[in-house]
Amino acid sequence: MINISKLIHVAIGIALFASFANCSKGAATATLASDAASRVYVAPGEKDEVYAFLSGGFSGQMSVYGIPSARLFKIIPVFSVFPENGYGFDEETKDMLKTTHGYVPWDDSHHVEASMTDGKQDGRWMFLNANNTPRLARIDLKSFETKEILEIPNTAGNHASPFATENTEYLMAATRFSVPVPQSNAPIDSFSKGGFKGTVTMVKVEKDSGRLSIELQVLVPGFNYDLSHCGKKKSHDWCFFSSYNSEQAHKMLEVGASKKDKDFILAFNWVRAKECKDKGKAYNFGGDYVNNFHEENKAAVSTKLSGVKMLNPKDCPGMMYYMPTPKSPHGTDVDSTGEYIVGGGKLASVIPVHSFSKMMEVKDKKEHHSTEIEGIPVLKYESTLAGEVKKPCLGPLHTEFDGKGYAYTSCFVSSEVVKWKLGTWEVVQHLPAYYSVGHLSIVGGSSTEPYGKYLIAMNKITKDRYLPVGMELPQSAQLYDISSGKAELLSDFPTVGEPHYSQMIPAKLIMEKTVKLYPLEENKHPYATKSEKDTRIVKMGSTVHVYMTAIRSHFKPDTIEARTGETFFFHVTNLEQDYDIPHGFAISGAPNMTNLLIMPGETRTFKWVAPKPGIYPFYCTDFCSALHQEMQQYIRVSP
Repeated sequence: MINISKLIHVAIGIALFASFANCSKGAATATLASDAASRVYVAPGEKDEVYAFLSGGFSGQMSVYGIPSARLFKIIPVFSVFPENGYGFDEETKDMLKTTHGYVPWDDSHHVEASMTDGKQDGRWMFLNANNTPRLARIDLKSFETKEILEIPNTAGNHASPFATENTEYLMAATRFSVPVPQSNAPIDSFSKGGFKGTVTMVKVEKDSGRLSIELQVLVPGFNYDLSHCGKKKSHDWCFFSSYNSEQAHKMLEVGASKKDKDFILAFNWVRAKECKDKGKAYNFGGDYVNNFHEENKAAVSTKLSGVKMLNPKDCPGMMYYMPTPKSPHGTDVDSTGEYIVGGGKLASVIPVHSFSKMMEVKDKKEHHSTEIEGIPVLKYESTLAGEVKKPCLGPLHTEFDGKGYAYTSCFVSSEVVKWKLGTWEVVQHLPAYYSVGHLSIVGGSSTEPYGKYLIAMNKITKDRYLPVGMELPQSAQLYDISSGKAELLSDFPTVGEPHYSQMIPAKLIMEKTVKLYPLEENKHPYATKSEKDTRIVKMGSTVHVYMTAIRSHFKPDTIEARTGETFFFHVTNLEQDYDIPHGFAISGAPNMTNLLIMPGETRTFKWVAPKPGIYPFYCTDFCSALHQEMQQYIRVSP
């Protein structure tokens, strides 16, 4: 019996190899800079130029690195519990991980997006998506803490998100795993008959507070929507979503979703969608979801919501168009002028570049339509095409821009980044990456004002790059200097989890705005204790509230009496008003709680049920002074 899957893979391989055979002619190759060590060296006491925020993939978190040193500064807990500081365990943050499925202590985070004003990074917030249980998170860049998580209803696989409009009016989120909408136990083979759908969700971002809410959902054909970006300047009103599996295959997608020569980029006019909604074209639709909000120095509040406004494309002409794009596109990227829309087809032998001006000229002319899919016109490929980068590499995925007229595209199969010129579509340089590069990041590269200088390639495989540590090797990123005419490799470094995507921001936009402590007088936590004289133990039947303080180098109250089965809430306030003096709190043998890390002026709560009779030490887990070891006391549990 002929193995169709193998035949298709062989055919694809032959086509890609033929493409690759000529891809490096006439183009330079990046090499390790001769002075790389000095260019990434940040002397003691000096600071990095750039913050790099990397998604953690299957870790569910976000990590922060300094560039060019590539030093890891912080892991920001977002969608997964974090025993290091108690996130997701303590009474203040546990509700951040609530969903309509219950408490979900993990997720798969793929894409990072920086807030923007006038298309420029403004250093206020960072946003992150959750792919497994569809959610969006907002991280405050003053505190580097997750402040809000919004669940997205009527979707599955929140991969194509959270992509911001030019002034962060909205974040866009689109379906990866098409499902019946509303959910039902429909036969799986009804997918190929159009029984499964996707949605594009417009998440409104309140201008000053950043609070998130669902403005509108649009019902779209059941394709798989992927890495996307919103327009800039002339294309401000539009967002562009890559999509694959237009075949709507439901078995062996590596075969079934690779049959057509072209899939689509979905052009979505979000301004038009809002107009149609405001004119009453959208209808009430179901869908339960939650919004979790963590106000400063208070417990997170989880609010259950129900129902959205849903819009059908056929009821809002001029809102959506499909632009055919070869082949199985993974990424859609918009250059800093807003004119060029670049598709990254995983199985394509070219990098197609669509022209926004051409699209606007032909989008409503029937002679430029090839067909229509569920009310969405399909434009002819040639009608919107600005040009093609011929035979660039194997497996192009994602493109970033340096603001100097050049684009950089990651190539998964050939393990490289290709630099090419906008307008002439000529490949000018190949940058080897080790190995299987996924996404890229240039400082400000997805904004209207790229800062250039540094590029990071995020790689999936690292064999032979680092000391072996067992069967699972660290994912990695590589740093290139792109400030001069020829890009040069500077360093590579291991990363946390699997870094799918990154945003790099100049340090000057953030570092002076970061908070250094919580002023005690502004602490509005209902269980805050602002001086040692106010510490106390309050018993309410079998529930005990301990109003506790921590300061170098002791706790108050310092000894606790308990009885087996009593439930204790240790509300610990850190009285320090000095930068970088957190305190920890942990109880020996506590089975359901990690330690807490309590920032200066902050109150955090440790829930503990008194176990069998005995003596249980509690202590500070964060080295805070010369007498840190003495910062320990005891709980006596009696029958």
